[in-house]
Amino acid sequence: MTLEQVMQKKNFVVVGNTVEAGKPARDIKEQLIAHGYTVHAVGKELVSLNDVPGEIDVLDLCIHPAKGLKLLQECRRDFGFVVIQPGAESDELCAWLTQNGHPYRHGCLLVAMRLYAGEHAVWD
Repeated sequence: MTLEQVMQKKNFVVVGNTVEAGKPARDIKEQLIAHGYTVHAVGKELVSLNDVPGEIDVLDLCIHPAKGLKLLQECRRDFGFVVIQPGAESDELCAWLTQNGHPYRHGCLLVAMRLYAGEHAVWD
């Protein structure tokens, strides 16, 4: 899935520190909300992916790879596509996603929003 296709989804979960000013996860969450997406946050707000209400179209990992992998391994619900932000990647995380059939890509949602959100967003 391209970043343009990612930005056509509606329900996002940002995994990381979405509370503290200056943190990339917080900036991503605020920008997604400003562009009209439905956004939930796991890390400092919700403890687990299992606590997220509703559908998860896109999971955005903005967290240390070991912590992100642990949250994914503990997840007992379906989630769509995974975007791995710069610095949140690891070979182990990518191997787990591949072995468990979860599509993913490395990328930055802040860049994707600048290019494809807003008037370009087409939600299904």
